[in-house]
Amino acid sequence: MINTVEALNEKAAACTKCLDDKLKGLDGKRHIVLCGGTGCLSSHSDEIMKKFKEVLEARGVADKATVNLVGCFGFCSQGPFVKIYPEDTLYRLVKIGDVEEIVDEDIIGGKVVERLLYVEPSSGEKVTKQDDINFYKKQRRVALYGCGVINPEDINEALGMGAFQGLKKALSMTQQEVVDEVLASGLRGRGGGGFPSGRKWQFALNQNNDEKYVVCNGDEGDPGAFMDRSILEGNPLAVIEGMVIAGYAIGARNGYFYVRAEYPIAVKRLRIAIKQAEEMGLLGDDIFGSGFGFHCHIRLGAGAFVCGEETALLNSIQGKRGMPRPRPPFPAVSGLWGKPTIVNNVETLACVPFILRNGAAEFAKVGTEKSKGTKVFALGGKVNNVGLVEVPMGTTLRELIYDIGGGIPNGKKFKAIQTGGPSGGCLTEEYLDEPIDFDNLVAKGSMMGSGGAIVMDEDNCMVDVAKFYMDFICDESCGKCTPCRIGTKRIHEILVRITEGKGTMKDLEELEELADTIKTNSLCALGQTAANPVVSTLSHFRDEYLAHIVDKKCPAHVCKNLMEYHIDQEKCIGCGMCAKGCPASCITRTDYIAPGHKLASMVIDTTACVKCGACISTCKFKAIEKR
Repeated sequence: MINTVEALNEKAAACTKCLDDKLKGLDGKRHIVLCGGTGCLSSHSDEIMKKFKEVLEARGVADKATVNLVGCFGFCSQGPFVKIYPEDTLYRLVKIGDVEEIVDEDIIGGKVVERLLYVEPSSGEKVTKQDDINFYKKQRRVALYGCGVINPEDINEALGMGAFQGLKKALSMTQQEVVDEVLASGLRGRGGGGFPSGRKWQFALNQNNDEKYVVCNGDEGDPGAFMDRSILEGNPLAVIEGMVIAGYAIGARNGYFYVRAEYPIAVKRLRIAIKQAEEMGLLGDDIFGSGFGFHCHIRLGAGAFVCGEETALLNSIQGKRGMPRPRPPFPAVSGLWGKPTIVNNVETLACVPFILRNGAAEFAKVGTEKSKGTKVFALGGKVNNVGLVEVPMGTTLRELIYDIGGGIPNGKKFKAIQTGGPSGGCLTEEYLDEPIDFDNLVAKGSMMGSGGAIVMDEDNCMVDVAKFYMDFICDESCGKCTPCRIGTKRIHEILVRITEGKGTMKDLEELEELADTIKTNSLCALGQTAANPVVSTLSHFRDEYLAHIVDKKCPAHVCKNLMEYHIDQEKCIGCGMCAKGCPASCITRTDYIAPGHKLASMVIDTTACVKCGACISTCKFKAIEKR
């Protein structure tokens, strides 16, 4: 049991030495770690781990190497990952069939398996170490501290990386001093709103009430977002420590984690972390003998996007339907069961231990004037390096997409990046050199959101993108207020008409009018920002809307009603593979034989074509095109 500060210091020193010895090889062993994030687990990294153990045992070297799962490495498009300490060798795209070679060549033979190394596209060079890969060079891990290094199910490794040192310092300060430290850091809520965390804590501290609560919002619902999930999977104790510090600062003794049930691995590791912390005395009635006690509880969300809104989330915890309520009163005054409550998202709480451990100035020296620290993004879509990245505030979109993301695949042209999920907007090429921070993205017509960043290229139809997000919003609207419930449905219907070639110029006027009405009159932030994708695409890509309405064409060849498939008879060699794969049997042979070819080419009956794309995928000569 760690029941005093002295006991924590002694335990932390032992754990730090153990972890340091492991990473530097001072214990005389090799250490194999595999990415244990959801993405790599879906690619069988757990089975690869079992195979490593079997092969090490079979080779008689099980006592000379350990094998463990760690948190997300971030570079999702190159997983599953295997890293070997102390050399820090990183292997990517590892399969079960590669295990024996890694053990024989590297673990036993001491030779790097070069075919499994990452190849830097810009130089063509093979890279051995993680930190030498361009994807990682501009990153700075604060919220993701420890992820990809420690075993998230072993509290000793977390203690070896400084876990609960921030809490130790906080308990030596007054409540006001802790709040002041968070205020001085400039930390703003990473869940989307960007409200200064210290001010929220101050509101709750000022409330004279014997019962207060801290709530961690882990209801990550944006399409393509996985920041909070990865933090909970990779270092749950950092979030727990942040919650306990927040509890001490405002005078709360209970905290609730609200995590969506679709995150079973995150929930499992969170439960393990809470249990281990309780067993060590790091959670409970008298932490470090300070007289301060704190208990953590878990509630599972059913996947409602609206429950990311704090008042809807609080209703859900209480067993009520997840629907927002008018504010004021704000949760910091009257929240969970009518008591003062602060709601912070996972990433925000994960930053708190760093601030207390290293000081507000250390956190604030990174970032911009009004947006301090770092931000985690789930970078996805049409970009070479898909994954989880944490960059200093002020990093430009160009650096995010090209330096870290590796640019657009297949030489395609960048078109837009959607930030902020369904509540955000699309930013075009003219904004690539804009720094990323809370206020700047809003000024440019988008928003930070929780950190989703979806890159789009020339093959994306922006009207279709707006329709996709509006379809999502319609499904996720709680229906409590009329502007959101009915207005979003009307917008979606208009977008469907436009993509089907049935739109009129009047539809554009109605879209703008509806967007303004919904923004002005909706009850919560979901409704108030629901039309952002439509507004931003109308602003930056009005010509695409006009092409759909006036020309009855989809420039990106995405909207099926507005395109046709054609075969270039000069390229077609008449092999007939497209006809064999056509489910509509609408491809036949013509009488035309192209110069240099022996067989007559093929032709598509566009009136019978169902536009499934099977012909394009089967044609090896790129003779089929969309028009």
